[in-house]
Amino acid sequence: MVNKRIGRHSIEISNTDKVLFPKDGVTKGDLIDYYCKIAEVMLSHIRDRPLTLHRFPDGIDADGFYQQQSADYFPGWIKTRKVPHAEDRDDATVEHVLCNDQETLAYLANQAVITLHGWLARAPRLNRPDRLIFDLDPASSSGFDAVRRAAQQVIELMHNMGMTPYVMTTGSRGLHVVTPLKPVADFDAVRKLAQDMAGILARHHEKELTVEQRKDKRSGRIYLDVMRNAYGQTAVMPYAVRAIAGAPVATPVDLDELDKGTLDPQRWNINNILRRLGQKEDPWSAIQRHGVTIDRARKILNGMSDND
Repeated sequence: MVNKRIGRHSIEISNTDKVLFPKDGVTKGDLIDYYCKIAEVMLSHIRDRPLTLHRFPDGIDADGFYQQQSADYFPGWIKTRKVPHAEDRDDATVEHVLCNDQETLAYLANQAVITLHGWLARAPRLNRPDRLIFDLDPASSSGFDAVRRAAQQVIELMHNMGMTPYVMTTGSRGLHVVTPLKPVADFDAVRKLAQDMAGILARHHEKELTVEQRKDKRSGRIYLDVMRNAYGQTAVMPYAVRAIAGAPVATPVDLDELDKGTLDPQRWNINNILRRLGQKEDPWSAIQRHGVTIDRARKILNGMSDND
């Protein structure tokens, strides 16, 4: 165990040679080093978002676990936010970690936190989301090309509604299509808007897209998953590592990259993502400047519904 000065704090770093990704030889030390280097880009996307931590103390070939509650042994300088439980159980609360600096990222990586999942809202306005998200994964009988087409259809609708869409590979199987919002409307209103958007898309592209939650009713169509647009729900954070062989990274992409057949949800990983960012700016760097209120978008969508 060694003490390492990171940012404003000294952190006890241990077992850096412990292999977390056996097939790739990626160690805990590699994970810590990655999160220290990506912090400058990543922090703007995760700051003040309550986090769920996906931890793998024995590496990804062993069982990991999700952690919402900040541990008692976490140092006092790590910021947290106590929030009402999503199920409103007798005023129960959960004290989530907020990751607002490089040293917190490094500390969490030292705890074998491989993936960070965050809320779609930021403290203190935790019932006012600043993101609306579509989660698109391939159906069992379709490939990633079908996911790319679905993303393009979501993007077209968002553009028509006066929204600014952003896309990210999840580092797993699919894509997230996100549009930034001004944190004014509550989750119920944002989720209803997302559901209605999904409904219109499914009607206009009924052979390709569906809102059917049951897999046996999707018939190979891409499911337009908008269920993450709810209080207490989370999404994988930009530039988070996934607990999958190859150590892939959830990566924001430019819209024109969707047109490239080489795009793959696991194309970028812990070993090549920094090279990408050395060659191009983070595609989501301006996302916070393009938030809109949902009122105008709702009015446009209602007009589309009336014309169906």
